[in-house]
Amino acid sequence: MTRHDKLGAVKQSEAQNSSLILVAAGMGTRLGAGIPKAMVQVAGKSLAEHAVDRILGVGQITEIIVVTPPKDERLAAAMAQYGERVRTVPGGASRAASVRAGLAVASSEAANILVHDAARAFAPAELHERVLHALADEQCSAVIPALDVTDTICVVQPDASGEDEIIKETPARSTLRAVQTPQGFDAALLRAAHARLDSCTEAELELVTDDASIVRAFGAEVQVLPGSQQALKVTYPEDLDAAGKLAASHLASNPSAKEEAMILPRVGNGIDVHAVSDDPAREMWLAGLHFPDDIGLSGHSDGDAVAHAACDALFSAAGIGDLGTHFGVDRPEFAGASGVSLIAEAARLVREAGFEIGNVSVQFVGRRPRFAARREEANAVLSAAIGAPVSVIATTSDGLGYEGEGKGVTAYATALVYPVSH
Repeated sequence: MTRHDKLGAVKQSEAQNSSLILVAAGMGTRLGAGIPKAMVQVAGKSLAEHAVDRILGVGQITEIIVVTPPKDERLAAAMAQYGERVRTVPGGASRAASVRAGLAVASSEAANILVHDAARAFAPAELHERVLHALADEQCSAVIPALDVTDTICVVQPDASGEDEIIKETPARSTLRAVQTPQGFDAALLRAAHARLDSCTEAELELVTDDASIVRAFGAEVQVLPGSQQALKVTYPEDLDAAGKLAASHLASNPSAKEEAMILPRVGNGIDVHAVSDDPAREMWLAGLHFPDDIGLSGHSDGDAVAHAACDALFSAAGIGDLGTHFGVDRPEFAGASGVSLIAEAARLVREAGFEIGNVSVQFVGRRPRFAARREEANAVLSAAIGAPVSVIATTSDGLGYEGEGKGVTAYATALVYPVSH
């Protein structure tokens, strides 16, 4: 039985159309940006946008399917600028599940399917073209780009104590390659190989590092071709420096792209003041947190001066009014509303107005509540509410003024937003 008989894959010609699945569903916790990795900005554009811009230069790829973070619509909204050639679909809990989500909506007429990581946003169009050219060969059903390994790589194992590692073996560097994306496959082969994953557990799916390993397990040979240094993977914060240099090099050689990428951020400031309530039973809510040992702040909503100042800063930066415009006393539906719900709605309105949020910084002045021990908790709550980094710090007025007397709290906020490119 030949390999093609075994796989049941029908090879099609290079002239036929191809689909590309761009995997952009990961949070990128090692990058530490506080937002999904594909949305991290480099030279005024998200990694996902940089990837799509390059893929659009490959004429044979007739559809791009961007697999977005589940339950997060921001990346899908950003992709709308590209029109019908780019579609989005929510991803899954694992990389394999995300690719399968893309396969489910990929065109059934595609001869080949490329799978690419948004983290390798600067892989040039030429690399995609070489992968597709290799797939045109009747004998090739799977192909991946890879680079030679320059470091010495060791296989390790625990020592007798189980506390340290020792070298088990050192493979010859000549046999090792560092695998990249895009990885290209005969469409029927990739679909069939992924279908076999139905019997795998979630734990087993987590071990799947790329699609080449899936098709190899299915019995296919995977051809390797030379990769590209530009297809570096953004994983750690320091990788962004290298990515920025690639973006700058691309802009320097493409004047039209340079003009398009000049997106200037906008900064807004907000101030909010609330007196301590005369009602001793009023709950204290500040920076999205409940402080049960303190009397709350007066106000139309919950009196969360930190959240309100952040809202005003966001509205100011986007130029869409202020807190009173959107949540004033003439809006009874916001009576008693939590600061978290207001800042989440403010973020939605800012994005609706055509902006993305870079970050928000807030400082409040007051004697109470004691805040230092809960700072990181507050940052996490507010960052989750707006989908961008929020940092809160606190200080006292050294006993001066109404803050020093414990009669009220003042919060000062600064927000950075930037227009979404169209």
